[in-house]
Amino acid sequence: MANNTFKRESRLLTSLEYDKVFKHNTVRASAKGIVILALKKEENTETRLGLVVPKKVLKRAVWRNRVKRIVRETFRISKHALPNIDVVFLAKPTIGDLSNQELNSTLLKLWEKISHRLDNPQS
Repeated sequence: MANNTFKRESRLLTSLEYDKVFKHNTVRASAKGIVILALKKEENTETRLGLVVPKKVLKRAVWRNRVKRIVRETFRISKHALPNIDVVFLAKPTIGDLSNQELNSTLLKLWEKISHRLDNPQS
């Protein structure tokens, strides 16, 4: 059985780590209210996730925490299929319109899309 915990080594922690993903040649995937940026890493470390869910997008902490919880859960489920990458999830204003099920299924599709784009860079 796979270890699906979200430990410290699986997170982007510093602003420098986020900046690498934002500033370098990244792969993008997006859907309604969601943008995912991924940067392939050369060193053989764990796939990591960073979350950007601003208060400007979702005013209440409960709403922001719901989105972050669902993103972390789908990432834990999908990270074994992802290559060695750093990923940043960005929430956009229309994310509040998505139900939990819609958000979950959309994220699973986006993780697959990112994986496919990194395996086949010309697509």
